[in-house]
Amino acid sequence: MRRRPTYITHPSRAVNPADIQVYQNQLLLGALKAAREERLTLGLEELPQDVVDVLKESHELHVRWAPERPYNTTVPFLSRISPGLHVLYTPLKEDQPDRLCNLLHQVLGPGLRCESPQSTFTSPALISERFAQTASLQYYSLLPSIKPLVAYLQRKVCRPSDLVCLHTATLLNIADSVDFDYDSISHTLTLTTMWSRQPDIIYDPIGEFTTLDAWNLDIPRSGSDKVEVGILSPAPAPEPSDLQLSGFLIVVGEDDHPKPTLFSFPSRHHSLSLDQSKLQRYTISFDKPTGLHPILRISFASASSLTEPKNKPVGSVCALQTYLTLPSHIFADKYAFLSNDPLFQKSHNLGRLRSITGETDLEAPNYVVNKWGSTILLEIQTPNDRESNHKDSAGMWDVTIPLHLRYLEPTAGGTSTVEVPWPIVFWACTAEDGTKFPVNPFDRTQLGYDGLFGPRTMFYHLNPAPQNGTIVERIAVPVLDTEVTSPRTIEYLTIVSIALGFLWVLFKLRWSTSRTGSGNDGKKNLKKKL
Repeated sequence: MRRRPTYITHPSRAVNPADIQVYQNQLLLGALKAAREERLTLGLEELPQDVVDVLKESHELHVRWAPERPYNTTVPFLSRISPGLHVLYTPLKEDQPDRLCNLLHQVLGPGLRCESPQSTFTSPALISERFAQTASLQYYSLLPSIKPLVAYLQRKVCRPSDLVCLHTATLLNIADSVDFDYDSISHTLTLTTMWSRQPDIIYDPIGEFTTLDAWNLDIPRSGSDKVEVGILSPAPAPEPSDLQLSGFLIVVGEDDHPKPTLFSFPSRHHSLSLDQSKLQRYTISFDKPTGLHPILRISFASASSLTEPKNKPVGSVCALQTYLTLPSHIFADKYAFLSNDPLFQKSHNLGRLRSITGETDLEAPNYVVNKWGSTILLEIQTPNDRESNHKDSAGMWDVTIPLHLRYLEPTAGGTSTVEVPWPIVFWACTAEDGTKFPVNPFDRTQLGYDGLFGPRTMFYHLNPAPQNGTIVERIAVPVLDTEVTSPRTIEYLTIVSIALGFLWVLFKLRWSTSRTGSGNDGKKNLKKKL
């Protein structure tokens, strides 16, 4: 196993190297306020057999999870996804056994709507069949908690006596992102977990709540495991496409003191400048009443602030984008967006549709849809894109996206509540000529939307600003009230209505034929008399 804990402190809280205690097989440091990334690289021989069976059938497997609560990103952990579970998967063979969904149920809970990759997953759009940058299958589910994953790791991976493993698994409950990555070339599984800040309260393995306001580092090394610790701070990068970090690196068991370091690397994900980041926050809401045709509204506090990133490369071309991940109960009419009607786009402050994939059947009710849902990538018009810029630059700027709800199963009371994750919003900008983005130490790919752009695209992410502390919207949907009438009654009434309509059509056809025949006979008699 290879372990790589990385702590990112604010430059104003730089760590004194004298405070880092490095022993032969242990590192100690107390009261560290920082963002944290924990990366574990495991060989197949270190994993449970049910996990190994699935990985051996996979060409690549990428699992991403984000919580419903908002969090602030920090360099170099800058990418965003919609809250919930995202799975991107490419099987080795098309006709292999369907073990992946069974494993997801076992690890993440039986409530996932996943039958098999062939029936439940969707096929994401590819910008190039030859140079595909994303997996061949995609899955999503709203998953508010990963407590089942924590229990699985503590039961299947951690030894009962390994308190460090049990404690680290417990910390997943308050993580801001959890990723699993596997490919058939390396034959290793990488678990990457990120916390945007130190925890306030955690639940430790002995069953007690512990109040913290900082990380207390006690990092041991056991056996042949390699543990490389980074305690770093962001620094100004030499190039607009780069990120730069400075601080200390320690290989536990090999180094006897912290080694200073300064390095930069190209990155596809960036944040806006500090002033722009505060002004370009967005909120999500649905117009009331929602009915069966809800309007999703993306609101920006100031239209005049929607300008391209100040820290972009010189000569870079940017466009504001939004990427929606929609569960099966809500969808967009692709024909309305595919038309790229200028009047439609102007009325909603939308640009052209870049991609729409997944389950977009306009008529199917939710209880007969097998696929998990759909994704949409749309450009957003900004005041600078409009001819009347001087009129639109003041006040708020709203973007509206017409959506449709599917018919849901009947319930008592006549309403059901569905959940819709917030979309992400970002500027997509071209990089400078000649810029390449090799895999960097903190690279995060296979996010769903990144594969829809070229390899030289940079993403500047906007931060969500929810009013109620969650980035998942809940909508009350009208359904058939089983307390008033039953579905069987509706079926009988439907059959009777169809039968009566059919008989009415036959009667009208018969009546029209008889009148036509009578008219022809009258014309023949008139001709004979003449």
